[in-house]
Amino acid sequence: MEILSFVVNLTGATMLLLFSVRLVRTGIERAHGAAFQKHLVKQTNLISASLSGVGLAVILQSSAAVALLASGFFMSGYLSFSTGLAIVLGGDLGSALVIRILSYSVDWIIAPLLAVGGWCVIKSESKTLRQYGRVIMGIALILISLGYLRQAIEPFRESALLPTIAAYLEQDYVSAFIVGAILTFGMHSSVAAILVVITFVEIDAVTFEAGLSLLVGANFGSGFIPVWLTKGMPGEARRLVFANLFARGILSLFVLSILPILHSYFVGKPEPGSHMLMVGHMVFNATLVLLTLPFCRHIEGIMKKMYPGRQSVKSVKRALIQPVSVLEKGTINTPKLAFTSLKQELLRMLGLVESMFHPVMQIYLDSNDDQVQAIRQKDKEVNACLFGIRSFVASIPTELYNKAESRVASDLLEYAIRLESAGDVVARQITELAVDFRINGYKFSGEGQAELTKMHEEILSNFKLAANVLISNDPENARLLSLEKTEIKRVERQSRKRHLKRLQNGLTESFETSDIHLETLRAFREFNGHVAAIAYPVLYETGQLLETRLITTLPVSSDSVKKQA
Repeated sequence: MEILSFVVNLTGATMLLLFSVRLVRTGIERAHGAAFQKHLVKQTNLISASLSGVGLAVILQSSAAVALLASGFFMSGYLSFSTGLAIVLGGDLGSALVIRILSYSVDWIIAPLLAVGGWCVIKSESKTLRQYGRVIMGIALILISLGYLRQAIEPFRESALLPTIAAYLEQDYVSAFIVGAILTFGMHSSVAAILVVITFVEIDAVTFEAGLSLLVGANFGSGFIPVWLTKGMPGEARRLVFANLFARGILSLFVLSILPILHSYFVGKPEPGSHMLMVGHMVFNATLVLLTLPFCRHIEGIMKKMYPGRQSVKSVKRALIQPVSVLEKGTINTPKLAFTSLKQELLRMLGLVESMFHPVMQIYLDSNDDQVQAIRQKDKEVNACLFGIRSFVASIPTELYNKAESRVASDLLEYAIRLESAGDVVARQITELAVDFRINGYKFSGEGQAELTKMHEEILSNFKLAANVLISNDPENARLLSLEKTEIKRVERQSRKRHLKRLQNGLTESFETSDIHLETLRAFREFNGHVAAIAYPVLYETGQLLETRLITTLPVSSDSVKKQA
């Protein structure tokens, strides 16, 4: 019974820790995800790219998230291999710094964090402030989960089983290395796994020597997490994560080979504490960055030989946007399979629309005819997607689909129409505005450009949420997406008011670009409305959306009664 209680308490504390780390990461991604993406693709210097990876991992509290971002941009051709690898390595060092920060004993701050974070989430009407509230609540929950973790381990420390396991791991450092690697991969979070190891050492449940072996294994296991998470990407795009895994593996195995020497060094000396373990973790990752950065180009050659592929990364990008439908006609007689096929095609269509919208601010400020033509060419591919989806839905045998399934098919077709309309907004409205802006040599005012850029970034961050709703039909995410649409409307109204105020103050740049600024705001709002439309069927199905906001039955006034009399 004691063992069962220990396992349940330990699992609960660990799950709370994983949830808390994810809460912080999603809050930051939703608040500034597009800004992070924009920052990453600008990196060219390896040192600055590595520092960017450090900063991003500290903010997101996840080196795996940084690796996924870098791999995505590398696949799209926005990052070179060397720059991407520098960012990934920096992310690993950043996660080590996160562990050092979270290890401080600051229990007194938990209650204020919960109060401030809860107020921001519940009471604030600002989207950004609500996401900051999620981050603050997540940090508080991380500290709480670490406390629960210590409490869960404490009663079991005096039992016969835990000291036996700890003694075995201390003697067999290879087994401890393997356990550390499996623990980290199983938790899918190097931050959470290493915090667990450090907590065990801190309360003397595990010796420093065993903790050191577990730590080295955890560093090796963390390299497998992005490899697993990118398993759906083309082989060429995974060169980054495999390069990171091989670099970590080589250094981890080297440290593993000298562990007996390190263990013998501490014999007869005072037992180092968890602080020394954290220092060792940071030294490991800093050494990995310093040893790997000078050889990035050589590593790229090795990765190309190991994963040559049939196409270059840019060719992969071009292949991804070719108008080749993923709809499978053979699934049409089975509703579940047909809906899966439809959603896959809609995801491809959503990706095309996102790729059209991504360079929008750039074509205003630094556009050329090739960029505009590329966007309009993608619009033709979006139209081809709609044609395929419309034909697929039209050929559905109605006798095999019940009323609810027919409604789902209709909703998916409706969203395809909305996505096609979103593509038209970019190809016909926004590009025309950008061309006019460039031909006339206009310049936005500093404030006006910042407002448009912020709105553009917030809309980009909604694509991931829309894809999530499309796949999962999750009412909570659908509600959040609907709220994000309302937030974009609010941002558009505020920007319009500020623009008119600048006109009243006589700002010349605002006068010149007034029409384009206002029409761009309106186009952004319309575009976002089309992307967010996937939320409506889910909200309606769960009773969270009314058919109309009009009052259907008007009250009869006494005056009207008298007139009728």
